[in-house]
Amino acid sequence: MGTSKARRGAIKRDGKAGRPVLSQYLYISTAPTLARDEVEAILATSARNNPARGITGLLLYNGRNFLQLIEGEEEDLVALMLKITEDPRHSGITLLDRRSIDERTCPDWAMKRVLIAESIANRREMLDAELPVGLAPELRKMIMNFAVLN
Repeated sequence: MGTSKARRGAIKRDGKAGRPVLSQYLYISTAPTLARDEVEAILATSARNNPARGITGLLLYNGRNFLQLIEGEEEDLVALMLKITEDPRHSGITLLDRRSIDERTCPDWAMKRVLIAESIANRREMLDAELPVGLAPELRKMIMNFAVLN
């Protein structure tokens, strides 16, 4: 897993100036026993490790479940998902969406924690303002629905 991209062999390219093909995953998992400091530790680890792997995205946690959008090269996302499924802190990992993308939705976010407002009345408005503009409408809808479940 720790091999460099140069040693991993050919990288799938899209033909547009030789850019790598990017993918985007949206998954949900259950982690009902995580303390706030554990969630912060996950975010700190992501912020430290994701730039070297070329992974960007966002994370929501409602006190019971994670909803995470990750994007990068397919090979890197598969490796990350394997690592996530082996993490004992959460279970019930379900991939909600997987797609090829031309551009990153979260290019500047190694892993942004998107906060869910305490007030249910304010959640939609606050979350809608914080989500990236280029987010696919169906993904935006899934994220918004997740936020109002709690």
